[in-house]
Amino acid sequence: MKRLFLALAIATWIANFTLAAEPAQLIKTIKAVGKEGQGNEAASQALRELAQADAKVLPTILTSFDGANLLASNWLRSAVETIADRTVKKGKDLPIVQLEQFVLDIKQNPRARRLAYEWLAKVDGEAQDRLIPGMLLDPSPEFRRDAVSRLIDSAKTAEADKQRRGLYLQALKGATDDDQVKAIVKPLREMGEKVDLQRHFGFLANWQMIGPFNNRELVGFAATYPPENEVKLKAKYEGQLGEVAWAPQSTKDDYGLLDIGKQIKNYKGSVMYATTEFTSSTERPIEFRLGTPNAWKLWLNGKYLFGRDEYHRGTKMDQYRVAAKLKPGKNVILLKICQNEQEQSWAQRYQFQIRICEASGVAVLPSTTRKTSQLSR
Repeated sequence: MKRLFLALAIATWIANFTLAAEPAQLIKTIKAVGKEGQGNEAASQALRELAQADAKVLPTILTSFDGANLLASNWLRSAVETIADRTVKKGKDLPIVQLEQFVLDIKQNPRARRLAYEWLAKVDGEAQDRLIPGMLLDPSPEFRRDAVSRLIDSAKTAEADKQRRGLYLQALKGATDDDQVKAIVKPLREMGEKVDLQRHFGFLANWQMIGPFNNRELVGFAATYPPENEVKLKAKYEGQLGEVAWAPQSTKDDYGLLDIGKQIKNYKGSVMYATTEFTSSTERPIEFRLGTPNAWKLWLNGKYLFGRDEYHRGTKMDQYRVAAKLKPGKNVILLKICQNEQEQSWAQRYQFQIRICEASGVAVLPSTTRKTSQLSR
């Protein structure tokens, strides 16, 4: 009787252990870890168990990156690395067919796709040449960059001008990183090719502007001036130096830089507002990417999105990224730009650039001009 009881107890323990060690349950435990470390102990134990799994579980782990927070993603990556490394060192095969299918599935998590590709490339010397050329328009910036880089290298070594021009133009369709775009545009322009970088990147170049409003002693960032309550282009308001009205401003700068200080006036201790309309054929998620050395706030269709109360910390393309969602039809964009009262030479810039793109960096253009984009989809 005791032996039967013991046997049943052992069987029950084994069954419970197997159930607890199922990859799906272990992954669920890992993904439950909180940003502040909640569930850390349970996730650590789950990671140790998951890392002992067979390589056939790799596609399952990679798929689970979707919806995982950054901490959980790092732990899942560790599990993949441990399993794959152990498998390769033992001379066993990775599930390369499934890994390649995963890499080619653009709906999967970009980090997971890249991780799968890196291991696929380690065990399959032909993977890079087979996969990367087809990723010129991939939603993953890393894969796009690899594909663009190959075309740039090919263009540099091409003997015929016609072939070189064609390779550079093809590369431009997928290029979203500024360094690569510059490496492509320079030789194209030298060959007489016209390239519209504003459209390529999705910069907004035409605005209506009003101001200045008061920002003496830095009161303007928090202050609510009339344009924040209504965007009426025929309206006039009392400004910092008297009555102000909306007036058109545009820029021909390749990178959409509108220089308030030079094109209008470098009003010290002031606030300026810029507004423009953007037409979208559908509702869609986008990113506003802004570059400015000034303090700023951004609204879309009357909804406040984000802002930074900082001055003169430098500026660059895509310095700030703000996620938003366009509605079908006309969208109203409002930007508030604040200049402080510093007199040093390095504190005189009063300017901004802003573009609309997908999370991948691909330009999103107004529905009326989308077909002419350099980044044809």
